[in-house]
Amino acid sequence: MTNPKIAILGSGAQGAGVGADMTRAGYDVTFIEQWPAHVEAMRAHGIEVRMPDQTQITPVRVLHLCDVATLRERFDVVFLVTKAYDTRWACELVRPVLAEDGLVVGLQNGMTIDDITDVVGVEHTMGAVIEMASNMFEPGIVNRENSPATAWFAVGALDEATQNRTGEVWDILRHAGTVEISDDIRSSKWMKLIANAGELVPSAILGLPLAEAASDPAMRAFMDACCLEAARATVAVGSRLRPVFGLIDSDVTAPESYAPRLLDIVLDRFSSPTTRTTVLQDWMKGRRAEIHEINGTVARVLGNAAHANRRTVEIAARIEAGELIPSVSNAKLLIGASA
Repeated sequence: MTNPKIAILGSGAQGAGVGADMTRAGYDVTFIEQWPAHVEAMRAHGIEVRMPDQTQITPVRVLHLCDVATLRERFDVVFLVTKAYDTRWACELVRPVLAEDGLVVGLQNGMTIDDITDVVGVEHTMGAVIEMASNMFEPGIVNRENSPATAWFAVGALDEATQNRTGEVWDILRHAGTVEISDDIRSSKWMKLIANAGELVPSAILGLPLAEAASDPAMRAFMDACCLEAARATVAVGSRLRPVFGLIDSDVTAPESYAPRLLDIVLDRFSSPTTRTTVLQDWMKGRRAEIHEINGTVARVLGNAAHANRRTVEIAARIEAGELIPSVSNAKLLIGASA
């Protein structure tokens, strides 16, 4: 594919960061975003991406969601970087402007692959995994903790019809970080969910940065329990434990040791002492988070056997209902009165 037309649907902290990398690499990129103030800030000033070693300001083409209906052009590749719960409507939004042989690449948390294929078809779907930490609290400004030197992605086809196109997506994404091609992208996405189950919601419930929450031994044991249950759910649905985040086959061990190791890698390689998970960021903004798409997925697969994940969902739901606020005092609710 020469000079593909690319859309970044969901141009928040993660989407805007990788979209800026693609733009700076010379690709024809259009940002599509739902936050009006963010759209206007990017139109006026470009996207400012603050990284540990440098700050880059990149002029970008930006559309609001409502502008998509005015488009006459079609996109060859749409990177979907919305919340997992927004997947279906987002795919319906871009389906009319997807090229005849276009691809939708789900750079999202959660198991969104089937939602994407249900809307655009498996022949237009490419699975993906993203591992990087970013936040955004001001329109037009991304605080990105993982520059392209430390960000990690995986891409993989779901169907033989798109197997030969993984290289096209790899070639685009490589400008945003290290990219691996997975021969079992569904399992690779489950590996990300294993880590997410332990990190995203449990630490947010305490209102703490991820590293600070994990530094408490009792809390870390609970987070590991969430990861282990997610690993068991992976196997229960017929997927397999496999190397991600730069690991190799020999690193894949029994669920009891492999699951917490994935969380270790996230803590060591992809976060800083101040990293607040996307769930906590959502709650700080008054938005709902992906609790049902992460821990809720594990609970649906394992039922009553998902003790830690079910408890996580229950308490997170109380926070979103306004009954609780993120606080260290919630540790007793998560891990018992001895916490």
